[in-house]
Amino acid sequence: MRPDPMLSTLQRYWGYTSFRPMQREIIDSVLSGKDTLALMPTGGGKSLLYQLPTLMREGICIVVTPLIALMKDQVDNLRRRGIAAVAVHSGLTPRQVDIALDNCVYGDIKFLYIAPERIASETFRLRVRKMNVRLLAVDEAHCISQWGYDFRPSYLRIAELRESLPEVTVLALTASATDEVTRDIMFRLGFAEDARLLRSSFSRPNLSYAVRRTEDKNEQLLRVVRNVPGSGIVYMRTREGTEQIAQLLRDNGVGAEYYHGGLSGAERTLRQEAWTSGRTRIMVATNAFGMGIDKPDVRFVVHYSICDSLESYYQEAGRAGRDGRRAYAVLLAGPDDKQRALKRFSGEFPPLEFIRTCYSEICSYLQIPIGEGRGASFTFNLAEFCARKRFFPATVVNALKILQQNGYMTLTDEMENPARIMFCVSRDDLYKVRIDRIDLDDFIRTLLRLYNGVFTEFRPIDEGELAAVTGYTAEKVREQLKRLWQMRVLRYIPSNRSPLIYMAEERLPEKDVYISPESYRLRKEMAEARYRSMFAYADNDTRCRSALLSGYFGEREAADCGICDLCLARRRSAPPDGLRSRILHEISRESLSVKELISRLGGDPRRAVEEVDKLTAEGKISINEGGKIGIK
Repeated sequence: MRPDPMLSTLQRYWGYTSFRPMQREIIDSVLSGKDTLALMPTGGGKSLLYQLPTLMREGICIVVTPLIALMKDQVDNLRRRGIAAVAVHSGLTPRQVDIALDNCVYGDIKFLYIAPERIASETFRLRVRKMNVRLLAVDEAHCISQWGYDFRPSYLRIAELRESLPEVTVLALTASATDEVTRDIMFRLGFAEDARLLRSSFSRPNLSYAVRRTEDKNEQLLRVVRNVPGSGIVYMRTREGTEQIAQLLRDNGVGAEYYHGGLSGAERTLRQEAWTSGRTRIMVATNAFGMGIDKPDVRFVVHYSICDSLESYYQEAGRAGRDGRRAYAVLLAGPDDKQRALKRFSGEFPPLEFIRTCYSEICSYLQIPIGEGRGASFTFNLAEFCARKRFFPATVVNALKILQQNGYMTLTDEMENPARIMFCVSRDDLYKVRIDRIDLDDFIRTLLRLYNGVFTEFRPIDEGELAAVTGYTAEKVREQLKRLWQMRVLRYIPSNRSPLIYMAEERLPEKDVYISPESYRLRKEMAEARYRSMFAYADNDTRCRSALLSGYFGEREAADCGICDLCLARRRSAPPDGLRSRILHEISRESLSVKELISRLGGDPRRAVEEVDKLTAEGKISINEGGKIGIK
């Protein structure tokens, strides 16, 4: 018997001997050359869907994704497996971008991760035609749809990329998309007529959803933590909230730590590693925590506040129970949550006048002249900008989202920016410094040997590399750089963690910044509809929570899960001998498939199947050739 090449590749690089549901079907579709839209829930193994087929054949895969942190995580994971991969995003210098793209053309790179904004650059357009591209993977594909909850105009450039690569297969991936968004994705990406839509079930049979309505969320949270053993995540809306709840848990003897975007990159890494390894039991976090998490044994995810949409709730809750064992997703609902959410919603759409003012003020803060800036990236200190202009940070972030949706500028996720230096003296003057300050001579010579172009522009430097070459500690390296800075020999920008603003177009005069009132109104209506769907989920006390979520994402015949809080309540209240009579009652009216019958019955589907088997064995019911159950 010949070995299965797909399984052999899976085992060679990942060590697995079998696929998760739908993975093989999607990979088969990609290998057969069909454009494919794959809808898979969080934790379903989406990255494998483009990585494995790429490793099975010659050529490169281009992966479009908006998340810089995810790019870095994926590239690091691939390199650890001995697979050549690079990423191109707004945080790189032009030289770094050139090197990465040249390696894709002339080197042995298998995966190029690229931010959607970079697709429009001439540098990329010229190089991509020379690459042996076999697959184009579009991650977070819902971002291309104007009906989606995270629309990004830069994603529309992917259609132009398809024109440059007409023979290349496209795989679009998303964890959450309604039917309307699904149709729009396939249209915007120019899918061929024989394209395939492959949808994994959105039900998670091992994940028990629950809503706890309470005036004392802290008490309810502690009850969950004490009753459910194992690792967990608690999602908060604010950074301050993460710190307060982590302290509450520690005060009650629970090992907990907080995580948010205000922490340094090193601190975030340390905390995530401590939680992943089990040294920290519970991570209290904002939604900055989640990308790249590979921890299968999370036993519960608690949302302390109501989310903005079912899409984000489903993705975050889905980080529990990826190992297939029972896990819990709990939403804590307070009496004033709706009012707070609606207030938050109203702040998501600042007045159009403020959005234009915000655009102009940000450009001035970044010192971008009118008519300049197209394709450039700038480090943006949101807190400093808001303090200087006396703007409310949340309002500025929401204004930036609308500016992004209209194609003006993009605020990236926070990233670690390397230290940068530029000499501000001539080579002759620097030689005099080296003679006068012999204690700095070796250090200056090391800088000149390691980094080119430091007399003409700011160049990124690696403080760790400098420490290794000079024999200093990293702290000593920073001291030496600060000394040279104080001596006015060089300009030194220490490493920092901050977002970047990417300018999609040149700066316009404030009066020329146009936000379509109709587009503004439409987006506001769609956002309101998503809030209402989230409220309906929290208020629901009749329909199975899993079935409600699956139905929202387009599953027409989603069966009841039998393990959410509402299914369990129905089971407890149902008479013990009522199941058999209910089965006979339902099929006496019309013949039903097993799936249809289970959906109508609710409760534990396993009990229903067992009872159907008993009734069949007793000869009281029969199953016809079409799989329908009827009275015999």
